[in-house]
Amino acid sequence: MKWVEVIKLRSAGMGSGLREELLLPARKAGQSGLVEMKACRHAALDTDWSVHLYWESEGAEQNGSALGIRLARALKEHGLVDHSVWIEEGE
Repeated sequence: MKWVEVIKLRSAGMGSGLREELLLPARKAGQSGLVEMKACRHAALDTDWSVHLYWESEGAEQNGSALGIRLARALKEHGLVDHSVWIEEGE
């Protein structure tokens, strides 16, 4: 099954330091089933970010993966966080 975690951050001014401080170390976590990790910045707001964790496993973690939960908790120190899990539908 393919599924994705989306973690959105609305920061009060973290800006570009977010990538270096939080996201790059998370990429080195080496999680089983993690296919890809992407970070995106909002087109108009430098302080809004989203992190997408792409997984392939037997089933989706309804509340998120251990990595996703840790990342969401760490990001809460920097602003409002929304963490959701999405399952890919047929192709």
